[in-house]
Amino acid sequence: MDIIAALWPFLLPLVAFLIAIVLIRWKHITGWRAIGIVLMWQLALGLGLGLIWAGIGHLLMPDQVAASIGWEAGSPFQREVGMWDLALGIVGVLCLVFRDEGFWTATIIGTGVFFVGAGLGHVYELVVHGNTAVNNAGAVMYLDLFYPLILAALLILYHREKRGAGRRPGS
Repeated sequence: MDIIAALWPFLLPLVAFLIAIVLIRWKHITGWRAIGIVLMWQLALGLGLGLIWAGIGHLLMPDQVAASIGWEAGSPFQREVGMWDLALGIVGVLCLVFRDEGFWTATIIGTGVFFVGAGLGHVYELVVHGNTAVNNAGAVMYLDLFYPLILAALLILYHREKRGAGRRPGS
């Protein structure tokens, strides 16, 4: 397994973080607004475009994706997972348009349930069936299990800092 194939799931979250850092430094953004910029770009690019890319893979290259997960080719699950990835990816990208905590919270909860469920499925396949395929036991499994927790932590921090800033004079 080459390093690119092993680490590709982390590419868009990393790019999203770098974009956010550039914007924060360029515009001299601080406090809760800076946290919001990081969160928004994670939701739109790291999560949204990442899921759209995964959806396209499941829909247009189902046999190759199934093989990379360690599953048999030709399963209709690919269409369902592909459409679900595509739908959630669009919701993630829409976080650029709908920049409120309610929409971001719903996005994190919805995708979080899907991601953690998929991550637990990867763990099950690894432990019970010995499935060590790159897109079962590799970076995808860790992203599925931990990315929703990172997004939720960012959202909680954003909310607390924003609420705290509203209580300080001059905020």
